[in-house]
Amino acid sequence: MTVFDIFTLLGGLALFLFGMSIMGGALEKRAGAGIKKLLGRLTSGKAGGIATGAAVTVITQASSATTVMVVGFVNSRIMTLSQAINVIIGANVGTTVTAWILSLNGINTDILLLKLFKPSSFTPVLAFIGILLFSVSKKSKNKEIGTALLGFATMMTGMLSMTASVSGLTEIAGFRNLMLMFSNPLFGLAVGLLVTAIIQSSAASIGILQALAVTGSVSWGTAIPIVMGQNIGTCVTALISSFGATKNGKRAALSHLLFNVSGTVVYFTIFCVIRRVFAPAFFDSSIQIYGIALCHTVFNVMTMLIMLPFTSLLEKAVCKLVPDSKDPDEADEKIELDERLFSAPPIAVERCRLTTLQMAERAGKALSNAVEIVFDFDRAKFDKTVRYEERTDIYEDEIGTYLVKLSCLEIGEKDSAEAAFLLKVIGDLERIGDHALSVAEAAEEIDEKKTALGDEAKKEISTLIDAVNDIFEITCTALEEDKAELALDIKPLEQVIDDLKEEMRQNHIRRMQKGECSIEAGFIFSDLLNSLERISDHCVNISGAIVDLHHNDMKFHESMRQIKSNSDLFNEKYDLYAEKYALMGDKK
Repeated sequence: MTVFDIFTLLGGLALFLFGMSIMGGALEKRAGAGIKKLLGRLTSGKAGGIATGAAVTVITQASSATTVMVVGFVNSRIMTLSQAINVIIGANVGTTVTAWILSLNGINTDILLLKLFKPSSFTPVLAFIGILLFSVSKKSKNKEIGTALLGFATMMTGMLSMTASVSGLTEIAGFRNLMLMFSNPLFGLAVGLLVTAIIQSSAASIGILQALAVTGSVSWGTAIPIVMGQNIGTCVTALISSFGATKNGKRAALSHLLFNVSGTVVYFTIFCVIRRVFAPAFFDSSIQIYGIALCHTVFNVMTMLIMLPFTSLLEKAVCKLVPDSKDPDEADEKIELDERLFSAPPIAVERCRLTTLQMAERAGKALSNAVEIVFDFDRAKFDKTVRYEERTDIYEDEIGTYLVKLSCLEIGEKDSAEAAFLLKVIGDLERIGDHALSVAEAAEEIDEKKTALGDEAKKEISTLIDAVNDIFEITCTALEEDKAELALDIKPLEQVIDDLKEEMRQNHIRRMQKGECSIEAGFIFSDLLNSLERISDHCVNISGAIVDLHHNDMKFHESMRQIKSNSDLFNEKYDLYAEKYALMGDKK
């Protein structure tokens, strides 16, 4: 083996890892909605969780990527710890698919039909199809499929390159001696663990072992402990990703380690006993590529079967090892947007959407506390309004920063559109919080200056508050349930609020002219009108963004014109709201 063979081996490994990353990323983008649906099946119990973990791992082609996602899911409260353990079990089984795909390199026959299954036969074809889809097609979905095919071709080319580079190792006495060292089960276990931990990919580690198996120098007795060690080494990625995570996030990563270590301890002990007592002859015979895939599959499936009844004990164990804090203040509200979810953009976007709904709830609490103190000032509720408004500011900063980082990644068109939509929404929600605080400050000014509003002014303000509360509730429902048709309610109601504001302003001017209200009270009254009316404007902005998202564009003003141009329906809704919120009993 020359220095050029070493270069070829390293280059092959680089191509293998790069191809796997490209293929996994493309498949993940292509199956973005599918991943959401798979996560929805987690509630179906252990079987659903295991199936989900296996399926996601097949999509991403890396169990470590799946477990990192799981840590992010648990950290963001998308998934419970018990669900995470089931998914991790499934990920261990799903990763065996890669080994079987790589074992196709072991096909050695003159039969034409079987030769077509050799990677050296079909990889060039897949690469050609992939580059055509990537270069010629204008559809993003086809480009993603093309990228996945190119990634797969690159991965298999890397595997073929590694296999070719080690073909001459059997002629080197030092290599044969090294294989004899590997025959020590503990040494083999340690090597499998270390190599996998270093390159952070059990699939790549398996690929290297399969490439070495082509030389005929790797025995069954050598390969089995190495495969066991690889399953422990793959836990390193998740453990690293758990740094800075919540306690449950750390528990999820630790459960992955304990699960694999427990299975390895059990079956490594059985292996050593069988080797010592029975000394099977096949342990010393050369293992083929498919044999390594078989070892990997049998070990992971058997580990799943033996550990499955003890998942509740595993959950209790990690909770003991990572105990809850005794400090109750640590349970304070925290915005949990985890960058680990960037490996699954559809889930990251979904988490942002849920966090945006939390922000809308805080803005709503700011509004409800503010309007409650307009005529009966309460310092505690004023302080709550301030805190909720401050929370909306923090939410906007956290969500906005997260979405900008996410948008810089290569994400699908649908995810990109929803990210842009959420960026618009959080800006309007933050402004609603600001205007709610303005309402509270006007109430504080009334209390401090002992300024009294007349009975008519109070009735009018109460009517406007009811209308604003109504439009905000409809907006939140449209946002939560993703109902673009509710914009047909929001825009007519906003027009009613605009008209109410003008009518109330004129009425108040007349009251001031008659001396029924002071100029100072008039200014406060005007501030209240402006703040409440602007809340309705931002509700319309949010509804327009929802409509734009459904139309897959960002033409807000055109969307609003279309709603208003539907005169019959618009006028019907307008008349209903105008009658509901008519001043002084006047019906419109």
